[in-house]
Formats: sequence, C-alpha cells, structure tokens
Amino acid sequence: MTQGRSIRLFLVDGTPNGLLTAEIMNWTGHVLTGPRSKLSELVQRSECGRTGIYFLVGPDPENSLRPLVYIGESDDVGTRLKQHNRPEEKGGKDFWEKVCLVTSKDQNLTKAHVKYLESLLIQSAGQVGRCKLVNGTAHEYINLPESDRADMAFFMEQIRTVLPVLGFDFLRDRPMPSSEPVAQEAPAEASPRFSLELPRHGIRATGQEIDGEFYVFKGSQARGSWVGTERGYQSLYNQLCEDGMLVEGSNGTRVFNEDQSFSSPSAAAAVVSGRSANGRISWKAESSGMTYGEWQDRQVSEAAMCAESMSNGMDGDRR
Repeated sequence: MTQGRSIRLFLVDGTPNGLLTAEIMNWTGHVLTGPRSKLSELVQRSECGRTGIYFLVGPDPENSLRPLVYIGESDDVGTRLKQHNRPEEKGGKDFWEKVCLVTSKDQNLTKAHVKYLESLLIQSAGQVGRCKLVNGTAHEYINLPESDRADMAFFMEQIRTVLPVLGFDFLRDRPMPSSEPVAQEAPAEASPRFSLELPRHGIRATGQEIDGEFYVFKGSQARGSWVGTERGYQSLYNQLCEDGMLVEGSNGTRVFNEDQSFSSPSAAAAVVSGRSANGRISWKAESSGMTYGEWQDRQVSEAAMCAESMSNGMDGDRR
C-alpha cells in the first residue's frame, strides 16, 4: 500500500499566483517557485544565493500538449536566473514564464551534487516525455562517491514527488498500461478495460483509467480526420497527428502508434471519434457492458456504503 506524504506549502506574499515555497516532512530539500513577473522579488530571497537545481518552464508555441523546460544548476542560482532573464540576443532565454528552484535547507548540496542531479533530471525528463527539453542531450556526470549517488537518488525522488503538486508534471512517471485484459483477481477499485466502437466507420479503440489519466492503447483506431466543429478537442487531435501519435491506417482511419494518455475519458473519446463526445457514455467496460459513467458511479456508491458500514461498526463498538 502506498504511504501518504505531508507537504507543507507557504504562499510567501499571500496570493496564489505569487511566490510559493514547498517542503516535504523529513526531507532536507526546499522548493521555491514563482512566475517570471515576480523574479525581482524571488532573487532577493536567501535561497537564491545557495547551490541548487532550477527549472525554467514555458509554453511551446509549436506543441500545446507539452511545455518547454530548461533544467540547470548553479552555485548561485539567483545570479544564473538574472542571466537567463536577459533577451535572447544577449544570452538569455525568452520562452520561460515560471521558475522553480530546489536547494537544501542544511546547505549540504555541493557543486558535484547538483551537477549529478542535473544529469539525472535531464535524463529522466527526456525518458518521461511530458515536455520538450531546451537543454538537448544530458551530459552524464558520475564523478560522485557511491554513498552520495544514493543520497542524490533519494533527493531526486522527492523532487519528482513535490513538483506535480506545484503544477509541474514534466517529471511525473507515465504508468505503463497493459494492453492485456485486466486480470480476474484485480482489486475491485481497479479500472476495467473499456472499448469504444464506431461500427459505421469500422473503428474500435480500447483503453483504461490509470492513476487518474485515461489511456488509449496502442493499436486503437480513430477517425481519419476531424469532422466536428472547429473547437473543443480539434487542436488536440491535430497535435497528435502532427506528433506521429496518430498515424494513417487502413480504410481511411488513423491508428494510435503508442499508448496515449488523456486528461479525461471525454478527451479520449473525442479524439477517437473525430468530434466532441461524452466519454462517460461512449466508453463501455468489456467485462460488464457498463458505461464509464455507470462504472464510476458504482465505485462511488460502494465506497460510500463501505464508509457508512465502518462508521456504524465504530458506533456499535462505542455502545
């Protein structure tokens, strides 16, 4: 069973869009993040004078699905951020809109530590594939004692835990969906395998909900072109085609070239259907025939009944 974690967030200036700090219980790391518009305030903080790792994040004008990310390290993060704030022609970077820096509360991070961390983080971000790295190829840095490498592996895992809480998903692991049917002994709360069919167009897609995302499996079919109104998920459909996630198939259809995650079953259903679609009724469980909405409602009802039963049991014990 996965253990819960305590993360302490602090709004430095009392506003949700200002500077924010984050710490995890029993971790020496300290995270500071904020918009570029608050850079003048951010660089005045003591954290910026320490050795650390930083992330510059901004939108990719050529791909709305993934952000642009630059991962760097420095002995003096504040000075480095000032350099990045210059115009492109003067050696700066124009793309970023948010910055996030990670330092150590006990100030035990050394230059060697952060160079090693930078190498690991660039490699990890590239493997996860949730962003486009501005860095390019990661330089492998292994000039670190074995014990320190173990410490930095733990430090990195904490970074991967806290960043998604702050809205930075580019290091969050992608679950590896199985294209095989869900095993019979799977726990009741596990998502079944769903399918969506458009018989008139010879289209069939399969998928599953995993860790809050809806995955459409590799090999699933989709409409050969967007036929709905020019809004909604049309840009998502076009982007997947441009990225090579949806490739040309037979009989005028398209095929998913690999497992693809979506933020909701409706987004997945729209891309498969080539038009707006209600994923709660379009996706049906292969094992029971229930729609996604019916399956989800049953999960909620069963959870509520279980909670009520436990509550009644506790009341009985008190009596």
